[in-house]
Amino acid sequence: MPKIWKPGDSKRFARQLQLGKPYYAVMKVARNIAPYEDPYLYTEVVFTRRLPITGTPCTDGDYSAETWCRLYGPVTDTRPRNVRNVADRAPQVAGPLPKGYEAVLDEAELRGLEKRVRDGSDPKKRRWGR
Repeated sequence: MPKIWKPGDSKRFARQLQLGKPYYAVMKVARNIAPYEDPYLYTEVVFTRRLPITGTPCTDGDYSAETWCRLYGPVTDTRPRNVRNVADRAPQVAGPLPKGYEAVLDEAELRGLEKRVRDGSDPKKRRWGR
């Protein structure tokens, strides 16, 4: 059974976590900004040391465990299932190829495809451009 710490449990989270172990938080993606992105992504953090004055666990970037739990909670100690990591590559949803296009993607073919993209995105031909 995974442990779950809510944002209000940030002090308890800082006391109970183990240094060097990954912890996870699930974030909701704004669909108006990233319409083709997954609706939820998870982030992973590892607390590696303690802050010198307070002794609170922190990341390599000096992000304290209490602050991280308050901002990104609820936090779990097990990786979420069926949710993609925010650091992973996004799935490809479309490409510059027409439907039914089949070819060997060698160097010459890729150069041709890049030329099609360059020709199709000429800033002087855009209506909304300058």
